[in-house]
Amino acid sequence: MKNKRSLSAKEIQKRLDIYLDVEFTFYHNEKQAEILAALPLTQQQYILAWVQRTASTHHELGYQFMAHIIDILNDIDAQTIEAWALHAMDTYDVKGLYPALEVIRNVNNFLQLSHEKEAGAVLEDEAAILLHFVHGLSGRKLKLEQAEQAYTDTETIFLPALVAPLENKKQNFKLYKVMVAYLWAQARFGTYQIDLQQQVEKSENPEKFIRLFHAAETLRLEHCLARELPGLYRQLEEIKSQLDVTLLDKQWQTIRQQLSNETSTVKDTLDIVNKYLHQLEPFEPYCYQGLLQPELTARVMQARIEDEKKQLKNILRKLQDDFDEGKELKSPQSLPGKERFDLKDINEQNSQQDFTMELMLDDQPITPPDNVKNLMSSILQDLGEIPEEYLVAAGDGEYDPSFFEEKEDDPDEVWKGTYHEEGAFLYNEWDFKRQNYRKNWCAVREKMVKPIYDDFVSKTMSKHGRLIRHLRKTFEAMRDENKLLKRQTNGDEVDIDAYVEALADAQDGSEMSERLYMQMQRHERNIAVCFMVDMSGSTKGWINDAEREALILLCESLESLGDRYAIYGFSGMARKRCEIYTIKEFNDNYDDEVKARISGIEPKDYTRMGFAIRHLNKKLLDVDAKTRILITISDGKPDDYDSYRGEYGIEDTRRALIETRREGIHPYCITIDSEAKEYLPHMYGAAAYTVIDEVRELPLKVSDIYRRLTT
Repeated sequence: MKNKRSLSAKEIQKRLDIYLDVEFTFYHNEKQAEILAALPLTQQQYILAWVQRTASTHHELGYQFMAHIIDILNDIDAQTIEAWALHAMDTYDVKGLYPALEVIRNVNNFLQLSHEKEAGAVLEDEAAILLHFVHGLSGRKLKLEQAEQAYTDTETIFLPALVAPLENKKQNFKLYKVMVAYLWAQARFGTYQIDLQQQVEKSENPEKFIRLFHAAETLRLEHCLARELPGLYRQLEEIKSQLDVTLLDKQWQTIRQQLSNETSTVKDTLDIVNKYLHQLEPFEPYCYQGLLQPELTARVMQARIEDEKKQLKNILRKLQDDFDEGKELKSPQSLPGKERFDLKDINEQNSQQDFTMELMLDDQPITPPDNVKNLMSSILQDLGEIPEEYLVAAGDGEYDPSFFEEKEDDPDEVWKGTYHEEGAFLYNEWDFKRQNYRKNWCAVREKMVKPIYDDFVSKTMSKHGRLIRHLRKTFEAMRDENKLLKRQTNGDEVDIDAYVEALADAQDGSEMSERLYMQMQRHERNIAVCFMVDMSGSTKGWINDAEREALILLCESLESLGDRYAIYGFSGMARKRCEIYTIKEFNDNYDDEVKARISGIEPKDYTRMGFAIRHLNKKLLDVDAKTRILITISDGKPDDYDSYRGEYGIEDTRRALIETRREGIHPYCITIDSEAKEYLPHMYGAAAYTVIDEVRELPLKVSDIYRRLTT
């Protein structure tokens, strides 16, 4: 068979002009086209395919990739080339164009990094888990961000992009956890309760002082970790063993013992450093210690201390006003001039233990709200005490009532730092042009639908009363129905079909089957269903009413059936604000609160569907059920105001549904979009959707479809 000819330079240039959109970008591709024309067809197709994929992210990225791939094509294998291109595109997603171009240009650095990545742990991959880990620890909630080396400023933990001193990814991930825990311990157990920058400046030997202080403080914090997180401390000791850490000499062993007391504080560390500064050398830093940044930390802490003092004084003013108005407690007012707030029974070892305190107002104990407890806990971490001046309520000139107004979260706030997605779940999104996932691309937050206690539910019950009674009877019958099992070895009746087949087998000389009976067996339902309701702006009006009515009919019917079910709405605006609205969770009772939430469903923004499917998949997988079903109720195709519109959104939703089926969850879509038959078969498959032509039919059809899906 004759080999296909290679593409000519003219043919290659024509393709490159399309991929790189030269009509607007004005790239000159003649030279590259001439070079590519000399290559075999398979190599030409390979390069052009990856130029197209990288250019789909940014034209300059595709152009630079093409320029560099020609030089290294014969030096590295295809798998490494693909990893290099994907890493550049991922870098563009997280950091922007110029860092991504650096990845393309510095291919040798990438090659070195890729070798380390084979065994190392990568922050980009582990950040979400580490963030949940640090938020599960006590004290102030710290953020995570990437930096050259590990350190903390007491608000953010900075970690290197890659950790690879141990043998494999699992062990190196443990090292990341130890790093996070150690840096958390600096903030939690008062490393910066002294003015470390001032101590450094007045030292005779600043460099040695900071190294010695860091070493001694590490020993104190290790004992804190051993008490607070014994399991993690065992991992810490295991990592030391694997890295053959040199044992401490006798003098350091003595210091370690001195700092192991539960009452030891950073002041004890400072005393030891000042005592031994001229006669002791610091030991080699442990791999998880990172750096101390006293100047940076002092700036961050000073700003926080001033802000938290104002916050606390404002909160105390609010508590005082509520007290005086009799909202919380009824008591005579204080005498003029008397300090009204006090703290009682603060644990004297608060630098090591959980903070315990009792807030007193006019000598009467009051229970502070959680935000007050968290605020006071943060102040204690910084200062080791709550100063008396903090316990004076804000005066008229200081008091700021707007402090208590509910503020809408700025969706862009969580994207200011690499890992600042506080309160957000991060999900990948499929880019069909890239033929790969955009990592941690969607920031998803859960919100509760605000309940509205109006007459919507009662009106729906009155409007569809006869239908609801019919559905209840139908669903009750489903609950109690038995299943007829055929071809059984014993039973109450003969299975005629099996008997006829057995006789035919006997006439042929074959052995007759013993499975000739039918048996009735009680059908045990073990089903969990999640309803995913479109709350995009396009559902405004009749569609929103029909969705809410359909949910009321469903809930009334399902209550008689006993299946576990949950209801969530979804909407959003671009990848930075993807929102899941809780209406009914699996464990919620169908009570007045849930009914009011259904009544409170209202149109929001756009129909970005992939993130919602992925998030609700996790919800379903947490339920122990034999059959799991995800039913989407929508009025149109996936859509958003950014690039999600069109083919991109359809392909991402299709990929999310493929992931759903892989998890053993059965997806189904009920839509009122008249154009749905153009895209739903591609997304859901030919038998996994229903198109309802008339909006008013939605409440009547949904329950019937549910019955067919679950029997």
